[in-house]
Amino acid sequence: MGNARQRIEQQLTMLFRRAQRVHLMGSHAEVELDRSAYAILCRLDDEGPQRLGALASTFGLDPSTITRQVQSLERAGLAERSTDTRDRRVSLLSLTDSGLHAVRTTRQHRRDQLNDVLAGWPQEDVDTFASLLERFNQSLDHIHPE
Repeated sequence: MGNARQRIEQQLTMLFRRAQRVHLMGSHAEVELDRSAYAILCRLDDEGPQRLGALASTFGLDPSTITRQVQSLERAGLAERSTDTRDRRVSLLSLTDSGLHAVRTTRQHRRDQLNDVLAGWPQEDVDTFASLLERFNQSLDHIHPE
């Protein structure tokens, strides 16, 4: 059992090293997105407008860090803040049309790359890998909740 856990640790180390290269390969579009910008834009695309506090909590960041990242997205024209109609003291961050285009174009490019990587895999293996990766991420969430 220890041997399998060692292999998992080794493979995760390799994956994390390669993840940076995959991220850079995914930066092909008119707008280059760093990892944090991409993560925030994906969250907005998946979940809709978000309070800055919720984003900070989701990514385990302090409010000043998320504020700097959001300001960068706003300057780039990818996201915009508005007042939350339920609580006028709170700002909501949402995607602009440019932000929506940038995140969806980048996501499609990454998915195309992933399709190339998995092209030789049987569909059953792809399905199993997806299920196990989801399960692994859920287990991480139990240890380190968002």
